Amino acid sequence: MVRINSLVLLILLSIIGFIPDETRAQSGSYELIPAPDLWYNDVDGIRVGVRLKGQVPGTFEDGPHRLDAGLWLSTWFPDVPVSYYLSYTNPIDRWSDFGSEANYQLISSIRTGYHRHGVALNKRWQEGFDERSYKEIQLFNSFEKRFDREYTAFPELWGNGDKLKTTLSAEIKNDNGLGWYRLNASTMVQFLDESYVQVKGEFRQDIPLHEYWGFKVRLFTGISSENTAPEYLFSRSMAPMHETLFNGVTRAKGTIPQPWMESGNFHIAGGANLRGYTGQDVETFTNTGPADPNQLVAPYLMNSVASLNAEFDYFNPIGKVFNSIPYASDFLSFRSYLFFDAGRSLQVMDYEPDTLFADAGAGFSLSLNIPDYLGKPRGFVLKYELPFWLSEPGSEEAFKLRHLFSVGAVISL
Repeated sequence: MVRINSLVLLILLSIIGFIPDETRAQSGSYELIPAPDLWYNDVDGIRVGVRLKGQVPGTFEDGPHRLDAGLWLSTWFPDVPVSYYLSYTNPIDRWSDFGSEANYQLISSIRTGYHRHGVALNKRWQEGFDERSYKEIQLFNSFEKRFDREYTAFPELWGNGDKLKTTLSAEIKNDNGLGWYRLNASTMVQFLDESYVQVKGEFRQDIPLHEYWGFKVRLFTGISSENTAPEYLFSRSMAPMHETLFNGVTRAKGTIPQPWMESGNFHIAGGANLRGYTGQDVETFTNTGPADPNQLVAPYLMNSVASLNAEFDYFNPIGKVFNSIPYASDFLSFRSYLFFDAGRSLQVMDYEPDTLFADAGAGFSLSLNIPDYLGKPRGFVLKYELPFWLSEPGSEEAFKLRHLFSVGAVISL
């Protein structure tokens, strides 16, 4: 462990020390902006550290040699008490233009029991000065490994094998006759040991009818081959566990109290997002017995899924109050909506069910969003939802008032 932590410090110090010298030759200066950082989970306890932003002065995160790094010490001193995250991004001038940058990105992190190290090539095409309208593509090669499952809320949903992955992803955001839409697609190939492939696609459409009325629609599909690690497989209700790594709230057990997670009343948006089935799915996630490879029992995961999520926004006086707050209304919003979800497996595997699952209910959300320099969301969404109907209720009544709290919005534009 001492060797690992020494390597961490060496990487941070070498990059932080290297960047200013190279940049001075171009602009004469480089600035590092530190900020204290505190966080909590049930393994690290209070995690104390510092975050660093590095940039050429005056470029506002849009210039050469961009650095985003963090170094933390865990006050409960687990097996690996020092953790870090590092991202270094530099434009490729010959492929870049105003608003349409190409860059390479180096990423390395060891935190919350997970290794992730990789190199990405990114390219963006933006139409004029409107950051909302763009096309992006990324090729990311990475080595990843879950080396400590104690950090996970549901250990049964994680494998511990080494993964060498190549992921190609693309995103388009634009408007059409209905409103704003977003299209995402990705293909991931894992090469080590038992290799596997996963393909995902998502389409989101916003259909405003009035200031407070409108529809939001999402279509999602995902297909994984045999031997896919459990953290990439699909439940009916929530995001695959691998996606929880990209949000500090869900990255490690205990930031959200574990009893809340195990209650089935806490939902992590993503995947098929049949939110009414969260309780049923979580019940299988907490079953510690061995899973039958021929049945979806413990845990209830699928290699393939297709789903529809729809929300209908309606007028709520609280939303009008938020919209009337000077300045804050540009960042804060409150929604009230009815929702409907439906989905089923594509039966890529013989044991996947052929049942169509559906749910309906009502919800409320509060969001704080301060967009980054590319106009992308940077904030949080808190949701309270009431799934009151399930097509497949199991041992419950089909019509029943269920309570669900959520982090993140699955249909956000």
